[in-house]
Order: sequence, then C-alpha cells, then structure tokens
Amino acid sequence: MTEKIIIAGFGGQGVILAGKILAYAGMIEGKYVSHIPAYGAEMRGGTANCSVVVSDREVASPLVPKPTSLIAMNQPSLEKFEGVVVPGGKIFVNESLIPVKSKRTDVEIFYIPANNLAEEAGSGKASNMVMMGAFIAATGAVDAGDFKKSVPAVVSARNLKLNEINLKAFDLGYGFKTAG
Repeated sequence: MTEKIIIAGFGGQGVILAGKILAYAGMIEGKYVSHIPAYGAEMRGGTANCSVVVSDREVASPLVPKPTSLIAMNQPSLEKFEGVVVPGGKIFVNESLIPVKSKRTDVEIFYIPANNLAEEAGSGKASNMVMMGAFIAATGAVDAGDFKKSVPAVVSARNLKLNEINLKAFDLGYGFKTAG
C-alpha cells in the first residue's frame, strides 16, 4: 500500500500540522513516510500545502506530482490540485468553505462539512482534524488509533490544551459518512 497525499488550504488551517501527524502515525506503524511542507511567507491567510507519502515500501521520491488523495481545505486548493489526482484516487472537499463541486468524474469525492463539525467538537480551528478523520476512514492509510496517539506527540506544547477538541473533531470526521 502506498498513499500519496496532498493536503492544501490557507495558512492557519493546520494543513502542515495534519501532514506531520499523519507522517508520525505512519512512522510509529513502521511504515516508510515523507512529509514536505510548502507555504507562503504569510503566517495566516497565505497558501499552505504539504505532500505526504505513507507506504509499506521505501519511498523512492518524496515529491507527489500525482497524488492518490487530495484533501482540499479551501476552493483555491481544490481548483489548483484536483486535476493532478490520479484516476481512481480520492478527493476530500471541505464543503463548509467550498461551495462548488469537483469537476472530476474519475475519482471518488467526499464532501465533508469540516468547519461545521469542528465547531461541534469545540473549535472551528479543528477542521483539519475532521478532514483527517474522514481521510483515514476512507483510505486506511494509517490506523485511526495510531493517528490519535500521534496528536499529543506532534502538537506543540502551547496547543496541547486543544487535544481533547482535536481528538473529538477527528472522531466526528472519522464517523462522517459521505461520498459522491
């Protein structure tokens, strides 16, 4: 199994953190992983994305020009990356912020109201964890329990107080059933 993922959104949406946690979970499972963050100079509001590879085999290249999955947190990210997902891949759309539908018909598309579910968990800032829950439920790239164990290991000390909300948001995303 090799899952090549692009997680993309605005700076401040936690896309880099989500990728780090996913990579860490893969590492504790003994899988081969890579994580490459990319973001603009702005701290919040600029573009941010990361490429993550989780595999049972050695990762030949950490670059992800043709992802098997895309997690799009905002509309510009969907527009930029939806065309590069491999046929038969998966696209996860944060429909709380993306009012359009993907144009792709050769991939499986999941529409998740991530911001709404994150608010239900206790903070809209946890929308990244909602999306990760939905992604892991659909792909099995890593074990859900291992991802949850990775959250406190990766989240910075100043944000540890949000872990309860992060884990609740993850569970809401994991349990959310939608495709189409």
